[in-house]
Amino acid sequence: MGIPCDDIVLVQLGSTPTEPSVVTVNCPDKNGLGCDLCRIILEFGLFIVRGDFSTDGRWCYIVLWVVPDASSDKVDWESLKNRLLSVCPSILVSYYFNQPSSNSSKPSLYLLKYCCVDRKGLLHDATKVLTELEFTIQRVKVMTTPDGRVLDLFFITDGLELLHTKQRREETCEHMIAVLGEYSISCEIQLAGPEYESLQAFTSLPQAVAEELFGSELPDKEDFSRVLSTEVTQNKASITVDNLLSPAHTLLQIKCADQKGLFYDILRTSKDLNIQIAYGRISSSVKGYRNMDLFIRQTDGKKVVDPKQQTALCFHLKEEMLHPLRVMFTNRGPDTELLVANPVELCGKGRPRVFYDVTLALKALGICIFSAEIGRHSTSHRQWEVYRFLLDESLEFPLASSQARNRIVEKVKKTLMGW
Repeated sequence: MGIPCDDIVLVQLGSTPTEPSVVTVNCPDKNGLGCDLCRIILEFGLFIVRGDFSTDGRWCYIVLWVVPDASSDKVDWESLKNRLLSVCPSILVSYYFNQPSSNSSKPSLYLLKYCCVDRKGLLHDATKVLTELEFTIQRVKVMTTPDGRVLDLFFITDGLELLHTKQRREETCEHMIAVLGEYSISCEIQLAGPEYESLQAFTSLPQAVAEELFGSELPDKEDFSRVLSTEVTQNKASITVDNLLSPAHTLLQIKCADQKGLFYDILRTSKDLNIQIAYGRISSSVKGYRNMDLFIRQTDGKKVVDPKQQTALCFHLKEEMLHPLRVMFTNRGPDTELLVANPVELCGKGRPRVFYDVTLALKALGICIFSAEIGRHSTSHRQWEVYRFLLDESLEFPLASSQARNRIVEKVKKTLMGW
């Protein structure tokens, strides 16, 4: 049993720049496949504007209508197709078993050292080059020297898995230097060594800062359950739970504000909670809101009928829909630090393009980044990816001013959410 590889993932480009392109995936199913596909689509700077998908647990059929993010200059559609194909289970795997993809091995980690003369927006421009070359930034450390030079340490993985070749390394450095021009001093790439371990985690955040950054943005589950019943409405999201319409599945009817990565956040949360989605439909956005119908069941094949399980599921989904990212300012000794955090999937993968979007927002505001770091922080029930930025003072945005801080936070949040 099998179908040609070219038919597993199909991409039909829109006939006009404003018309959505259609991505179709038809392959054996596996746990978390929808999440993996949506993560790649988000990584390529694409919005999902509409979608339909179904699975019987063995085979799935997914159709997604996508449009490029305004900040994405171009999309390599052929590369997108190949990346989507790489996470689809092999057609040769038995139709009767869900088995991990043969491409599940951990990619090699490389260290890219880039030295240059400092200027506004340089960090975002370097990040944009790496993103367009299909590198994923796993960690970064940016240091500015007193003489106005910057040393950027990017710990990256290669979506094309070609960085072990001399040609790929040389072409990457040549492209970095060519795009960033006269500000470039040097660029080199090597396998990441022991120094990576020292950047794996931060010094622990102060307890008060951690509680504010990672604390739940919703009422606790007990308060939440009092208003659950069959429908929960709070802020800009509502979830209706229906166990009557389908004899085999629980129906979740979701309405929430439209935002970048919305469907990825829902599938990521469902995967981490061991919830299987058998059928789903994502409707087009209407007046900034989006409706979704999801027919779900637990991994044992049963519906979600326990009120406590319904409460927990709705609580987690709403929290991820309303607050998938956290942004705040805090003091770091005498300095002012911008913190951005997002949850990490249980498999260890972080959210795509966060560093890209934050540096884009700061560049748009004309704010220079003195230093930047990416690391992980663990709380009692999950792991977070945390981005730390020390910003330079400016006349327009004096960091001692709460009004200036609020304007920066608002701009960063809107960029991250695609608003």
